[in-house]
Amino acid sequence: MTENNQNQYNAEQIQVLEGLEAVRKRPGMYIGSTSSVGLHHLVWEIVDNSIDEALAGYADHIEVIIEANGSVTVTDDGRGIPIDIQTKTGRPAVETVYTVLHAGGKFDGSSYKVSGGLHGVGAAVVNALSSKLTIEVYRDGNIHQMTFERGKVIQELEIIGEHEETGTRVNFIPDATIFLETTNFQYDILKERIRELAFLNRGLRISLEDKREGQEATDTFYYEGGLESFIGYLNEDKEVLHEDVIYLEGELDDIQVDIAMQYTNDYHTQIMSYANNIHTHEGGMHETGFRTALTRIINDYARQTNLLKDNDDNLSGDDTREGLTAIISIKHPDPQFEGQTKTKLGNSEVRGITDRLLTQEMNTFMLENPKTAKLIVEKGILAQKARNAAKRAREMTRKQSGLEIANLPGKLADCSSRDPEQCELFIVEGDSAGGSAKQGRSRMYQAILPIRGKILNVEKASMDRILNNEEIRSIFTAMGTGFGSEFDVSKARYHKLVIMTDADVDGAHIRTLLLTLFYRYMRPLIEAGYVYIAQPPLYQIKVGKKEIYLDTDEQLENWRLENPEARYKLQRYKGLGEMDYEQLWETTMNPENRRFLKVTVEDGEHASAVVNMLMGEEVEPRREFIEENAVYVQNLDV
Repeated sequence: MTENNQNQYNAEQIQVLEGLEAVRKRPGMYIGSTSSVGLHHLVWEIVDNSIDEALAGYADHIEVIIEANGSVTVTDDGRGIPIDIQTKTGRPAVETVYTVLHAGGKFDGSSYKVSGGLHGVGAAVVNALSSKLTIEVYRDGNIHQMTFERGKVIQELEIIGEHEETGTRVNFIPDATIFLETTNFQYDILKERIRELAFLNRGLRISLEDKREGQEATDTFYYEGGLESFIGYLNEDKEVLHEDVIYLEGELDDIQVDIAMQYTNDYHTQIMSYANNIHTHEGGMHETGFRTALTRIINDYARQTNLLKDNDDNLSGDDTREGLTAIISIKHPDPQFEGQTKTKLGNSEVRGITDRLLTQEMNTFMLENPKTAKLIVEKGILAQKARNAAKRAREMTRKQSGLEIANLPGKLADCSSRDPEQCELFIVEGDSAGGSAKQGRSRMYQAILPIRGKILNVEKASMDRILNNEEIRSIFTAMGTGFGSEFDVSKARYHKLVIMTDADVDGAHIRTLLLTLFYRYMRPLIEAGYVYIAQPPLYQIKVGKKEIYLDTDEQLENWRLENPEARYKLQRYKGLGEMDYEQLWETTMNPENRRFLKVTVEDGEHASAVVNMLMGEEVEPRREFIEENAVYVQNLDV
């Protein structure tokens, strides 16, 4: 009887979650995750509401503060959330907005012509996931205050003072029982997004302040140039092909489209798209319309001006976009985002509207600026020649079958398993370390690919030069995924790609070159969580038969202080090649003992800028970065 009752599935097993319980039960459905990314998403939800007031023309200053206690305050000078009684709920409108999902002023189409927080869940979700949230509304000459704990009212709406201006002030403390990983807001993450919002909203002033002890900082962002200033910021460390930023704008069927673009003498393309200030990381119809139209416009112009002859092939999309930095920003009264975290725009009509407006405006620009137009076409033609050369090199690479990989100059020692989830590929610096790794590895699931010294810096190289590099070809072929626009992460032969270099300056340089290669041409590997950095120890201390491994000079000094009477032998590993295969296995390759760092990318645009600054042509920004961030240490006399 008891067993039968346990197996029953009836109405009693159906749970109904009231109010905001669903949000607290499954927070990932609403903010993506409860990691650092989800934590910062809380700030964006509140800031988006203030931005919507700015888009509607009622706010021109937003203030974001990380308070001394770690909470966040967002204040705007908009109209203030309504405080009168909402008919359907019988409660103040501000309470409804903060306690009822899909409630807000963005659904009737009159309060806000466009908005970012269109799902109407942002404020309520932040409230549900905060241990405490206090809201102050400045309206009708008064300050109206209300307080919540984990989404529930603990202080009813009341007037606590007078205030001449209008606006809204929200202070919230993330719930540590939800955000187990961290409740610590990172100033730099907030700073990057707030700067972005200021660029996207010409004339809007957004200030950011950190009041935490020892972390005090203040920044204010205000750009009259809007998207043109944004392009200037992104291309700050690049050599541009033409001085003036191309800026195009237009409106069709109540959809506003703004595009800013500039070509550089770079090999990489950076296209960023937005819909109602929401960064559509995965693109969408506005980005598709832009790409299609741009390729057609440049080819048409090249034919009309005889820069492309009758028997010449058309430039591909990649050719016309090489070196391009572009921002597409649309304002739509009813955007359809895919998913609550809004990473892709799905409105099909936007594709045609973006195409038509870009075609009209860009054709005019090219006719009025023939010098710049010619430079753009010529860059595309050069890209086409390099692409054809790369295609020939790629075809040679593809001729290598899986069985022939071991004969590549990269000297791949493959593993016997063919299950990618089990397989690991160690890219090892030097033949000596490669030999130790091959001897010490588990042949069942660990493959070794030694590389000779420093690979080509792909940030400064065209695709044909990259594919002519023997070491890089070996990596591409061994992984089996392809590269660049043809990359297919599902074909990865290994689900762990491990960089294993010496713990010195040269090793760090090689690691940086490899990470640049992976980020620029194999980025889905990083996004899938397949790329790791091995952490070999720096020191071995031998006390009798006991061996202790330490990673830093500081750890060594602490061990000495804690063991002043100890008699020991000390070995400092200048490189992996100095370890015998048993030591390398035990310290760096054995899954039971090893420590890997997983490589992730939370902010692609910021990462791209850092890669360009560290590995690109411009020397001065790199020198400044090193001078600001270098840590000088004195080698211990050992």
